[in-house]
Amino acid sequence: MRSKDRISYFYDGDVGSVYFGPNHPMKPHRLCMTHHLVLAYELHNKMEIYRPHKAYPVELAQFHSADYVDFLHRITPDTQHLFSNELARYNLGEDCPVFENLFEFCQIYAGGTIDAARRLNNQLCDIAINWSGGLHHAKKCEASGFCYINDLVLGILELLKHHARVLYIDIDVHHGDGVEEAFYFTDRVMTVSFHKYGDMFFPGTGDVKEMGEREGKFYAINVPLKDGIDDTSFTRLFKTIIAKVVETYQPGVIVLQCGADSLAGDRLGCFNLSIDGHAECVRFAKKFNLPLLVTGGGGYTKENVARCWTVETGVLLDTELPNEIPENEYIKYFAPDYSLKIPNGHIYSKGLQCNQNWKTQTANPILERSRCKSWKISVASNMHRVYRCKRVPPDFYIPDSDEDEQNPDERVDQHTRDKQIQRNDEYYEGDKDNDQNMDDV
Repeated sequence: MRSKDRISYFYDGDVGSVYFGPNHPMKPHRLCMTHHLVLAYELHNKMEIYRPHKAYPVELAQFHSADYVDFLHRITPDTQHLFSNELARYNLGEDCPVFENLFEFCQIYAGGTIDAARRLNNQLCDIAINWSGGLHHAKKCEASGFCYINDLVLGILELLKHHARVLYIDIDVHHGDGVEEAFYFTDRVMTVSFHKYGDMFFPGTGDVKEMGEREGKFYAINVPLKDGIDDTSFTRLFKTIIAKVVETYQPGVIVLQCGADSLAGDRLGCFNLSIDGHAECVRFAKKFNLPLLVTGGGGYTKENVARCWTVETGVLLDTELPNEIPENEYIKYFAPDYSLKIPNGHIYSKGLQCNQNWKTQTANPILERSRCKSWKISVASNMHRVYRCKRVPPDFYIPDSDEDEQNPDERVDQHTRDKQIQRNDEYYEGDKDNDQNMDDV
């Protein structure tokens, strides 16, 4: 048991300033609301706060195709009419629109998850949080479901440099199809997704029968659910399945996607979870005392998203938060009650998960797989795969840049300005100052 968890928290204000367009349900502004609520509760005093680096195109291409990354880099709202074929090929359009600063948005949220993984790899923290991440639908060569770059896959690839087995858990109301697809043929990543399935619900995948192929057979676990599942049924399924998975698979690290669209009252969701029920899954995952990378995901009633992720930040910090929301820049969004918790909803429940035979119908077929020999992987065998390279691949890609070549008329974001600030002790006067006699050279 760790005496006290070291928490790293990643946030860049620029990520919340982008606009997907009128009537689009994705509102990155929810990230600003979450951050200000975290500050209002003074949770930042208990964590290390970092502004993530902007992931370089070559980093994004560790999973995504280089041509897709290049297109995202080049496309703008003003030029998109010239690329109708490419827009169709890469699935950009109504769900995944082209908007101002699209690529920078992707770089920031992906950079946060990559940085989180690297800090965990280097044992600089026990838990890493990036609420801007968790965009689990993006595919290798196309955007999908409001997601352009799959930061989760990039983070897991980073973790695989140091860990033999990674457990990915997804509690978004939508199936984590992009992550599952990326690791469908390997036993080094086990994906477990709890999601709505059926009735033409997006993305249409995630049947219990989808379980991986080749070396990855039985390493994709899907828990398909119907409308209206409540806290009791959801957490019972979650704890039963995840406890058995951790016991049998023995992961070295857990990645937890905390999509908040599984909350009651979400604009696109259909579950009856309260914030307490949602947060109970985070609390349970934390109890394994494994390195833990936590991200956001979906969530389209933005004031409830902010509430949920703030409560879950408190859970990760072992801090109980008072229900009355403190004064903050976005306090008006939490009117009229100004309370942190929301009750679960009243969506009609359609069956299976509320049936007395929930364990027989849902959990048992999944738990039965744990008896399969393929789950009981040899640690030595998997570690050999990690270290068969002569050295672990490097963490950082340093691009060539020259401040003198920068356009003075271009907008410079906060992240770039920070990198140009010189430390107070950068230069000093003294006998060992290498610059003191430069004029004489």
